[in-house]
Amino acid sequence: QVRLVESGGGLVQAGGSLRLSCVVSGPSSRTSASRGMGWFRQDPAKKRYFVAGIGCTGYTPYPDNDQCGFAISRDNSKDTVYLQMNDMKHEDTGVYLCADRKYGGSSARSDEYDYWGQGTQVTVSS
Repeated sequence: QVRLVESGGGLVQAGGSLRLSCVVSGPSSRTSASRGMGWFRQDPAKKRYFVAGIGCTGYTPYPDNDQCGFAISRDNSKDTVYLQMNDMKHEDTGVYLCADRKYGGSSARSDEYDYWGQGTQVTVSS
C-alpha cells in the first residue's frame, strides 16, 4: 500500500524558515508522480487545516493564500513533495501531515485524500 513519510519538522523561531519533505513509497502506480498531494496542519484537537495542494503537473489550485511565504513543490523523479515555509509565525505551530489522492488533481478538502502520513511536528516559538 501507499506509504507517506514526512520529515523536516522541528523548533523554529518566529520569522524563521523550515522545509518539509514527504516521500511517497509503494506500488509504482500509486506513487506521487501521477497523483495529487497536499499538506495539512493538525491542531491538538486533531482538526486539520489545509495548507497547500499540488497536482500531478505541478499546478497548485488550492494554496493557502494567507501564508504568502509558503510554497509547495514536487520532484516526481524522487516521489517527493516539499513544503517551504518562510516567515513563520507562532500560529503555524502544529503537526504537519502529508496526504495523497488517487487522482491527479489537488484538493483543499481532507476527505478527498486517500492516504496520510504520520506527521511531523512543527513548533514556532514566539
